[in-house]
Amino acid sequence: MEKLEQIAETIRAEFDARTAARDNALAQARMLTRHCSQAIRAVHRDDEAGMNVELAEARQLADSLRSGLAGHADLYFAGYTQDALKEYVEATVTCALIRGLPLPGPEEMQAEANTYLNGLAEVVGELRRRCLDILRHGYSAEAERLLTLMDDIYSILVTMDYPDAITSGLRRQTDIARSIIEKTRGDITFSLRGEHLERALAQISQQITGEGGPSGPMLSRNNGEEE
Repeated sequence: MEKLEQIAETIRAEFDARTAARDNALAQARMLTRHCSQAIRAVHRDDEAGMNVELAEARQLADSLRSGLAGHADLYFAGYTQDALKEYVEATVTCALIRGLPLPGPEEMQAEANTYLNGLAEVVGELRRRCLDILRHGYSAEAERLLTLMDDIYSILVTMDYPDAITSGLRRQTDIARSIIEKTRGDITFSLRGEHLERALAQISQQITGEGGPSGPMLSRNNGEEE
């Protein structure tokens, strides 16, 4: 029985270490998610300085999260850990694409393949948000650029036809991305047609004013006949 007590002490020490690693990972995951959210908020507000600060904090937390779980594979691949790292992918890629920077890859962010792809899928929603902010002020070629990026992301996601156990539910995220893209395409088309209509009406108004408006030659001719 003395040996049993030694075994129990060894197990307790292991459990204590795993519990401490888990608690630390949970705290870091929450902080990482918050900084990622703030980075995305900053880029939508064109606050580049704030965006860079938040991304730097998120990068440090992601590195710390990975290193802290280096000896605990089960905790590293747990849902809360990969969800936080997915948010890191989403924030990093969203900020890069909106600012016109090169696309960061999974190796650069040290992200698992399925985590990277799921983060990439959620970028589509943030690009739609950016498009709608742009379209509030009228049609813009920038909205077309973002729509093209959304299409490019979807064209890759749709080719990842693997079981959900491998991709962590990527198929559902891909379906959502497709719906978002179609809505955005409709919004941009509506905005473009509205701009074309405004231009056409403006041209007609100029023609009417120049040829037969209140101060044009037709009114003068009518006045002359009445006299």
